[in-house]
Amino acid sequence: MIYFDNAATSLRKPDKVYKAFSDAIKSAANPGRGSYPPSMKAAEIVYSCREEAARFFHLSEPERIIFTHNTTHALNLAIKGVMADGGHCVISGYEHNSVARPIEAMAENGIITYSVADAPLFKPQEMVRAFASRITGQTKYFIVNHVSNVFGYMLPIYELNEVCEQNGIGMVLDAAQSAGILPIDYERLTACEYICMPGHKGLYGPQGTGILICLKDKKHKTIIEGGTGSVSNDLRQPTFLPDRFESGTMNVPGIAGLTEGIRFVKKTGMEAIRAHEQNLLKYVKEGLSVIPGVELFAADAAVHQTGVLSFRARKSCEEIADALSKSGICVRAGLHCAPYAHKNAGTFGTGTVRVSFSYFNTIGEAEKFLIEIKKFLFGKKN
Repeated sequence: MIYFDNAATSLRKPDKVYKAFSDAIKSAANPGRGSYPPSMKAAEIVYSCREEAARFFHLSEPERIIFTHNTTHALNLAIKGVMADGGHCVISGYEHNSVARPIEAMAENGIITYSVADAPLFKPQEMVRAFASRITGQTKYFIVNHVSNVFGYMLPIYELNEVCEQNGIGMVLDAAQSAGILPIDYERLTACEYICMPGHKGLYGPQGTGILICLKDKKHKTIIEGGTGSVSNDLRQPTFLPDRFESGTMNVPGIAGLTEGIRFVKKTGMEAIRAHEQNLLKYVKEGLSVIPGVELFAADAAVHQTGVLSFRARKSCEEIADALSKSGICVRAGLHCAPYAHKNAGTFGTGTVRVSFSYFNTIGEAEKFLIEIKKFLFGKKN
């Protein structure tokens, strides 16, 4: 099997991730619930990952690392916390439904208003202007993804941060497609209050893991309350981190695996991972570009795109993906849970076929992918 759907989740993990997960599910219980060995083992696993993640993201305070189930969970905590008292926010025209749906739900309930900053694909300066033009007297936050899950488009987050600073606006960053692949310089993101990310994509952890990084000392409202193993005599949710946002039983085996995933990325190096994905992107892009009838959505410069590539061809995207699946190649077809992105790119009516790479993919796999595409479209290998 050739797996080219890493923008959804990384399938192949480092071997140590599997082992850590397996060991934890056999030996670790619930952290903070007792002084007996299985509970203490769980607490050790959780804190070890918190420290590892803090070092990876250059944070001096590990308690600012909040464990979540996934990016969607982290985004809901952040968005519904910062916008709980109403106001206006601006989102990009390339947001995933994990941003669009919570925002729309709050708007439908009359809690907030919002605007969408539409701009052409791979035109970062036009995106900055679009955000700036949608600021009103009630605008409180920009909510923006670092990289489009459909097109690999790297949005100009540092330039958007400058607009935020100039207008007294906060930022929530969706790093679902960038964490572990691109550096995130939070010291330059001076307006950013929360960074939301998965553990199961670029950090190579298990599914069911995510991270919310709390950059500011603000006591935003919570959307989940419950047992934290701390201050149990108080019926109110704790105000201190990380307990304020971590209620209930944690995914300790997943967190154990995530620790090893982060260590793998740190040891391998994000630059090496990104360079490998860029080589695969370049190879597939060049191969697809010479196939008649294929329409590519790719940046001219690598600085604007990660290892995610969308395309259309003479047959429907779903037909292409299904044919590839029968040949043992896994890709994604359709709207990829991001209708705004497709409306901006002009692909809403058809969707796209998306290929997305990881460090574990090879040029040989990319070559096989191109052969199967030609075979399906033209009934021959060349």
